[in-house]
Amino acid sequence: MAHAEITNSYVSDIENRGFTDIKMFDTVRGVFTEGGPAFTGAGILEKNHIQICVRNLNSIMGFFVPRTEIDFVKWNIKKYIPTLPAAVKATA
Repeated sequence: MAHAEITNSYVSDIENRGFTDIKMFDTVRGVFTEGGPAFTGAGILEKNHIQICVRNLNSIMGFFVPRTEIDFVKWNIKKYIPTLPAAVKATA
């Protein structure tokens, strides 16, 4: 059954019967198993993945924007060892 048919049946049921047995889902999740075992004796496969489909955008409560990547070692030295000589900081 196509999406339009499901929606039409849903609306028709509500109008004619006052209720419907059709379940409208906000989100759906699919599990896909592909490839061979990730390692000998593994219960997971190399290319297992999950896909999520959000049908009702009101279900999205928030999102994040990935930040710019930094050099963690240099940042760490600058933050926690500020008295380190500049020559040492440059090689980190």
